[in-house]
Amino acid sequence: MKPSIAFLLVAVVACSPRARAEQEFAGAQAMSYVENQMAFGPRVPNSEGHRRTGDWILERLRMTADSVWEQPFLHVTEDGDTLRLRNLCGKFRPEQAERVLYVAHWDTRPRADRSANLGAQRLPVPGANDGASGVAVLLAIADALALLPPLYGVDLLFVDGEDYGDFGAAEDVLIGSRYYSEHLDPEVPNPLFAVVWDMVGDSDLTIYQEYNSLRGAPEVVQRVWAQAEELGYERIFRQERGRMITDDHVPLLDVGIRAIDVIDLDYGPNNGYWHTLEDTVDKLSVESLQVVGDVALALLR
Repeated sequence: MKPSIAFLLVAVVACSPRARAEQEFAGAQAMSYVENQMAFGPRVPNSEGHRRTGDWILERLRMTADSVWEQPFLHVTEDGDTLRLRNLCGKFRPEQAERVLYVAHWDTRPRADRSANLGAQRLPVPGANDGASGVAVLLAIADALALLPPLYGVDLLFVDGEDYGDFGAAEDVLIGSRYYSEHLDPEVPNPLFAVVWDMVGDSDLTIYQEYNSLRGAPEVVQRVWAQAEELGYERIFRQERGRMITDDHVPLLDVGIRAIDVIDLDYGPNNGYWHTLEDTVDKLSVESLQVVGDVALALLR
C-alpha cells in the first residue's frame, strides 16, 4: 500500500534542517533558565544573587557536561573595590583537539545608567536579556549535547564581570573574557572558532553582522549566517553590516581566536530597554530563544 500524501508531507517536514533543529533545542526550556536566573535577583559581582547564580550554573553543567571547569579570580576596580569573580566552563568531548568555543556573560550591570529616571540609575539592571538570555541558550545547548554529543569538542564558557564598569572609558568591563584570554594555555591550540551569544532573547529579534566580527573573523560570520539561512531564519539573521560594539569577542580576537559576536543591538523602542530597569522577562520570547538556539546547535552538528 502506498503511503498517504499527508504521511509523506510529515516525513519531509520532520527531515528538514529546521524541523531537526527545533526537535533538538528546547526554546521553552531556555526561557525557564532565564526565569531561574531572574529569581536570584540581579547578578552583580559580590552580591548574594551573583554567588547563587554561579553555583546554579555549575550545578546545571555538572548534570550535562563531560567535565566542568571553574576559574576564580579577583579584580580590583578603578575605584579600588575588589570583585570576587569566576569564569565557568562546561566541556563536551574534552579529548577532541578540534574545538568550538561558545561564550555568554552571566553577570548583570550594577547601575541602570541609561534609565531616564535619575533615581533608577542607581539601581541594578534586572538583566533578562543582557546576561540571562545568552546563559539560557548555552545551558539549553548543554542539555541537547548531553543527549547527542557534538561533532567537535565544545566548550561552553560563562564569563563574569562583563558589564560592571564604564564601556566609554573601557574601565572594569569585559573583565572575565580578558582574564580568560590572558591565561590561555600556550600548549593548547585555539578553537576552530568562537561565538559570543549576547542579548539574544528580545521578542523583536533582529541580528545584524557586527562590525568588529566582520573585520576580525569574517569567515565565522559567514558560517553562522549561512547556517541561519539554511534553517530559514534569514529574516532574523540579516545579511547586512551592523554597528561596532565592544563585547566579549574583542579580548578573544586580540589573542588570535577567530571570534564573533551574535547580538541584537536594538532592544526596545530606540534601544530603550538596554541598561535600564526595563530589561525584564516580559520583553523576551520563547520564539527568539528557539531561533538562536537552533542556529547555535546546528553549527555543532
